[in-house]
Amino acid sequence: MTKAMTRRRLIELSAAFATSSAVVPNAHTQAYPNRTIRLIAPFPAGGGTDSAARIIAARLSELLREQVVIDNRPGAGSNIGAEAAARSAPDGYTLLLGAPPLAINRFLYASLNYDSVTDLAPVSLLCRFPNILAVPVASPLTSVRSFIDYAKANPRKVTYSSPGIGTTPHLSGELFKRMAGIELIHVPYRGAGAGAITDTIAGRVDSAFNTTGSLLQTVRSGQLRGLAVTTLKRFPTLPELPTIAESGVPGFDVSSWYGLFVPAKTPPEIIARLNAATVTALSDPRCGQGSSHSALLLKARRRKGSQRCFSLKSTNGVRSSRPPALARAIEHASAMRSCAEIE
Repeated sequence: MTKAMTRRRLIELSAAFATSSAVVPNAHTQAYPNRTIRLIAPFPAGGGTDSAARIIAARLSELLREQVVIDNRPGAGSNIGAEAAARSAPDGYTLLLGAPPLAINRFLYASLNYDSVTDLAPVSLLCRFPNILAVPVASPLTSVRSFIDYAKANPRKVTYSSPGIGTTPHLSGELFKRMAGIELIHVPYRGAGAGAITDTIAGRVDSAFNTTGSLLQTVRSGQLRGLAVTTLKRFPTLPELPTIAESGVPGFDVSSWYGLFVPAKTPPEIIARLNAATVTALSDPRCGQGSSHSALLLKARRRKGSQRCFSLKSTNGVRSSRPPALARAIEHASAMRSCAEIE
């Protein structure tokens, strides 16, 4: 009898322990958030990534009723910021404003201290948008065709700036070189706000490939002359700019994106809460008011079960060591165009 009671008591205690273990995380989840949330922007203040981060942080602060603060962690093609996010506690209080380098850097660097696929979990796609090719207003180049002709007549003398190695503006320039059959000199900067645009305006570099968020107002204000956008179709907010594809380089198509990430193993209930808040934020017309990022085609999708909003996969499916020349890493345009694969 005593033995039977002991077994019964043991079963009851085990069940009670299991129940309490399941309830405690839910209690923490229900209380989320109850303190300040950090949003890491892996590029310097003043650039497109930073601007997008501040826009979404302002709306999330209202919706979550806790302050979302920006933590700029620039450097190493966004690797410093991404690693900081990946190494943070998976509790929902550290977010990352991710961009294509999260997918691209896995193929550019021989080794990284984090894995963007296994160490980070996606919350939501924020937007997809083209890059812009622009030149100083004093430049004699007024079209993509004249740019190509001039570059062919002056091989390895024409420079272009980008916000950094491995960014989609950089890869846009490299793909443009290959498809147009020209030689350009790349001048990388540590983000758009670190001189990439100002040096182009001043004529210290001959041209710039940069994101729409970074260049749109500069082009509209007449500080730079926009030549074309990098997507296959014209950008609705800037329809006067032709595409590179229609300007003499058929098939040219490169887009960029921003997405929201958290450390892997963040509870799915917290990810769902963040996703719902992000979807609501992006549907608010105020989200982009007063900023060039109001021009971005904002999109978001609610998560369904455990399905991710998007994944970081290369379309060629092959991971290789760092090549001696960056152009070899982007030989196939498809490997660039699908940095973020929408599921």
